[in-house]
Amino acid sequence: MNSQNKKKKRQKLNPEAEFRFTLDHCSKTKDLSAAISLYESSPNPTLSLNNLNSLLYICSNSLSNLETRELAIEFGFKLFDLHRSKNSSIFKPNEATLTAVARLASAKGDGDYAFELSKSVKKYALAPKLRTYGPALFCFSDNGMADKAYEVEEHIKSVGLQLEEPELAALLKVSAESGREKKVYEYLHKLRAAVRGVNGSTAEIIESWFNGEKAAMVGLVNWDEDEVKEAILTNGGGWHGLGWLGTGKWIIQRSSVASDGRCCACDQQLTCVDIDRAETEKFAQSVASLAMEREVQSNFKEFQDWIQQNSEYEAVVDGANIGLYQQNFAEGGFSVSQSSLRQLLKNCIIRAKDGH
Repeated sequence: MNSQNKKKKRQKLNPEAEFRFTLDHCSKTKDLSAAISLYESSPNPTLSLNNLNSLLYICSNSLSNLETRELAIEFGFKLFDLHRSKNSSIFKPNEATLTAVARLASAKGDGDYAFELSKSVKKYALAPKLRTYGPALFCFSDNGMADKAYEVEEHIKSVGLQLEEPELAALLKVSAESGREKKVYEYLHKLRAAVRGVNGSTAEIIESWFNGEKAAMVGLVNWDEDEVKEAILTNGGGWHGLGWLGTGKWIIQRSSVASDGRCCACDQQLTCVDIDRAETEKFAQSVASLAMEREVQSNFKEFQDWIQQNSEYEAVVDGANIGLYQQNFAEGGFSVSQSSLRQLLKNCIIRAKDGH
């Protein structure tokens, strides 16, 4: 299509379609000034929810620019308040609306209002999203308001959402800066469980804590070694969960892990950490549920009961799988001779249990 045909096509747009076309361009280019001019020159200032969200999106994306920050906050709140008051009986924002305005409130330093907006998803019967709670959480964390940040976290958990690295890093930061060592310990291990590898900014927060005076002072001087060993075993051989052990200045050093599992800084061999008992139980329940769901005639429940009654066994040998072992070739099939090994192995297990 040449430029002349494109121009003819544009001329056929009605005012509403023309408004939307121009607004989309403003959104694509993140042009706040053009978006404001478009809105103010519109003969019908009452917007559809889609158009309102586009304008609020442009405002929230203009917050990082110091030249447009104040204008974005002012215009965004003006839009939201105007359309909410004009259509109070029928006004129903969606999650994108609430998230955009919460970001404006956070940029203004009003974490309380940002939190109220995020909680209002329930009022409007909307599905909550983590991004809606982020503005309030980050606002409280950045302003050193630890208790309010923890309150946001509790609400996030109450609606069934899981924190990710940015939120956990913010909570870790405010906890470290306010000297709350128990919370620091808690969020470090939440990071351990939720994130395989932290980014640079999160690593700096962790380093800042361990380089500080508070980190050198907290910790147990005397502890029960047997209790620690048992806790480590319960948690799969990793985290003991008993808090800081020992006091004194920490040695902070970034390192990497060699291909053989050694730490390149201290030359210690890293060990594999298994899932803990709670995770093991959850996994076992999931497997059992899947087995009984897929096999209608399955006697898996009876098998579970048998395992419970014979808990002295440490291993269960599946004869059918032994019979099929390495038989996946053209002439392969179920091997009775291999399957017969089941009883032999079972007898070996029984003898091992008897101490023979």
